[in-house]
Amino acid sequence: MSSIAISTPTTRLRITPRGRRVVAFMASLPVVVALGLAIVGGGSALASNDAGAPVGSFAEITVMSGETLWSIAEELAPGADPRDVVAEISRLNALPGGSVAAGQRIAIPAEYTPAG
Repeated sequence: MSSIAISTPTTRLRITPRGRRVVAFMASLPVVVALGLAIVGGGSALASNDAGAPVGSFAEITVMSGETLWSIAEELAPGADPRDVVAEISRLNALPGGSVAAGQRIAIPAEYTPAG
């Protein structure tokens, strides 16, 4: 008896240009989703080491026409450096430009309030 070997033809897998694009898309999809979630989240849960003002340690005033943070600082704390007072008011109210408008309500640190 003789043994006859039957060979089956082997085919090489060929990926077309369209197939390459699909594979690249599928491989990059998790990265795109992760970046999208990071952008949408915006780092809102990040904490800082800056000591915030304790709750209830400020009073509110209404800015009158013609007043600036500098004039408010000089009026509230005549013995203090107005730059320090303006910096604290700006930080407490998140005023990046340091400007206020007439009628605007701003928080004043308790140490500078007329009663405090």
